[in-house]
Amino acid sequence: MQTDVIVVGAGPTGLVLANELALAGTRVVVLEKQPVRSTQSRAGALQPRTAEVLDLRGWLEPLLERALPRGRFGGHFAGLPVELDCRPWQTRYPYPVAIPQARLEAFLEQRLVAQGIGVLRGYEVSAVQQDAGGVAAGDIHGRYLVACDGGHSTVRKLLGVPFPGSAGTMSAVVADITLAAMSADVPSQSGHFSRHIKSRGGLFSVLSPIEGGLYRLMFGSRAGREAMDREAPVAAEEVRDALRTAYPGTELGELRAASRFSNATRLVERYREGRVFFAGDAAHIHLPVGGQGVNLGVQDAFNLGWKLAAAVRGWAPSGLLDSYHAERHPVAARVLHNTRAQGVLTNPSQDENLGALRDIVTDLLRLPDANRYVSGMISGLDVQYPGLGPRLIDFDLTTRDGPTRASRLMRTGRGLLLSLDGKPRSIAGWADRVDHVSAAADAAVGAMLVRPDGYIAWSATDAHPLETALARWFGEAAAASPSLPVRADADLLCR
Repeated sequence: MQTDVIVVGAGPTGLVLANELALAGTRVVVLEKQPVRSTQSRAGALQPRTAEVLDLRGWLEPLLERALPRGRFGGHFAGLPVELDCRPWQTRYPYPVAIPQARLEAFLEQRLVAQGIGVLRGYEVSAVQQDAGGVAAGDIHGRYLVACDGGHSTVRKLLGVPFPGSAGTMSAVVADITLAAMSADVPSQSGHFSRHIKSRGGLFSVLSPIEGGLYRLMFGSRAGREAMDREAPVAAEEVRDALRTAYPGTELGELRAASRFSNATRLVERYREGRVFFAGDAAHIHLPVGGQGVNLGVQDAFNLGWKLAAAVRGWAPSGLLDSYHAERHPVAARVLHNTRAQGVLTNPSQDENLGALRDIVTDLLRLPDANRYVSGMISGLDVQYPGLGPRLIDFDLTTRDGPTRASRLMRTGRGLLLSLDGKPRSIAGWADRVDHVSAAADAAVGAMLVRPDGYIAWSATDAHPLETALARWFGEAAAASPSLPVRADADLLCR
């Protein structure tokens, strides 16, 4: 089988990447070793920045219809009893979106199938070979391969790519369960994460309702212990004992699904190995605290997808593919850094003095500036890549046909030149890669060039000309490219 890009792994990262590639007209094959999609809820929320990037493609609204009920409360840092307030970051989605990972994956796979691409399930990669012309995974050949196959990545191991970091020192369980009997302290509805944490009998536990009588239970040892084999099955008796310890009077009904996780922390040194790229947990693993894991992988995919498509189509400028590592590796390193810190703060039994540290950090989080700093870090809203402007704020626009928003101009997955100052501009040589929306504005908003992943690559206040930025991110101008008209529906007024 011949294709442009082979994606190994059909989790959220691989499915988002495949959707992005398909949107750009790139041939893609998705390989998944599991014969059926997991039904376990696992990760339970989308961070605000992830909600924003999904909204760039029009995916968020249907996902919100599948989301679980959740109050308007912020995320958390190390389970401390202070909500993280993302409202100062000018986002439409300041609160995490509660959606089980299994439901997110089902939606993304449906979107992929709608584009005529299925997932090849039960396909375990046993060999990866590459040369100057392409890469092969078994009998499937492509120009590039992206490993999205998790923390135990087969592709990474086959290529002998180091995965430096620290091994896990504790083991914990996350399980989807029903209850046969419940005590009064079992929560009936979701609240801030800190309200669900229990500590009894040397165990920490977090029990929160999903829906329809289904609960998600996380539990593990407070003190540092040698991590168990993550592949060891979770027995019902283990879950039953944890419930009885943390919630006396509560009894397990049914164990629907369960898995183990640890505080192992690792990061590949390079996100690219020739024609092979690493994304999601195949590139980085960390303690899943603060709800950052799935979100980090999804944003890897949004960063890489359009760049790979550009390389396949032949217009990628020099260094574009390498910018994936340059931009995303530091972001992951920062997440690993903050999860290490959170791991210490969530385990005060390791040091009697940690209680005092938790009190001080809690007080700091109540200060607006400190809360803004941490909320931007955990949500991903503060990410800004070297040499680029910040993310595009989803401001309101009004057309002759009615109101719209900046995010809705990016549904094509192309770049966007948004002119809001009335000055004439031409993108004749890039019209096959960049949309041009001209607007009249009642404020000095200026103009901006936005990459497909929603980051500003140029603005009218920059010292270098627009053409320099276009060539840097979208390649050289096509010599005979027709000058396409500015989009007919884009006579806009910025409010």
